[in-house]
Amino acid sequence: MNCIFGVKERMDEIKIDKVIRSYRKTIALVITQDTALVIRAPFHTPFEYIRNLVDKKRFWINRKQEEIRKRPIAKPKEFVNGEGFLFLGRSYKLEIVDDLHTDIELKDTLRISRNRLPEAKEKLIAWYKERALEKIRERCEWYARLTGYKPTSIKITGAKRRWGSCGPRGTLNFSWRLIMAPLEVVDYVIVHELVHLEEKSHAKRFWNKVRTILHDYEKREKWLKENKAAVIL
Repeated sequence: MNCIFGVKERMDEIKIDKVIRSYRKTIALVITQDTALVIRAPFHTPFEYIRNLVDKKRFWINRKQEEIRKRPIAKPKEFVNGEGFLFLGRSYKLEIVDDLHTDIELKDTLRISRNRLPEAKEKLIAWYKERALEKIRERCEWYARLTGYKPTSIKITGAKRRWGSCGPRGTLNFSWRLIMAPLEVVDYVIVHELVHLEEKSHAKRFWNKVRTILHDYEKREKWLKENKAAVIL
């Protein structure tokens, strides 16, 4: 159960955009993609305590908001010759060809049949989904054998805000957009969700287990935060 409250601010204070209260045990400060400050707190945490914590974290909050503002703005693809498309962290130039025997082909370039241009976005998304299921399933099975965390199923979704999620019955879901990221980043999201099979929250125990499997997970996580605009069609 979550309770969401709007918050009034004084002119000289860091703006708190939203406070979400729940049965959690700790307070989390979250900076969203549109630079809003969201506080997640236990039900009975006094607002004055939250206010003081935000004031103490003022420089961290300002720095994170500024980092987000400097990130590149997402631009929809135009599907023209030479336009770049990511696949496993590498950018491939789009090449529109006449004699292609399939809709999409990946070689030194990402090739698409000219007669498929009117439906280029749909065809490319379908291609990404196929590649994502193939590669993510392969990597997930490898890490499942390594760690002992075994999902009941693996699904590819169209999620835009989540790279991955863990369902209540042991299902793991991954956005097809993840296949645009480098393989080491794909691996991080897979490990993240596998660990959630045992540790449901993002408590210290959760991160310790992730670190045991991937000692440099922060570096991989940083790529996801900094390249969100690069994985849009």
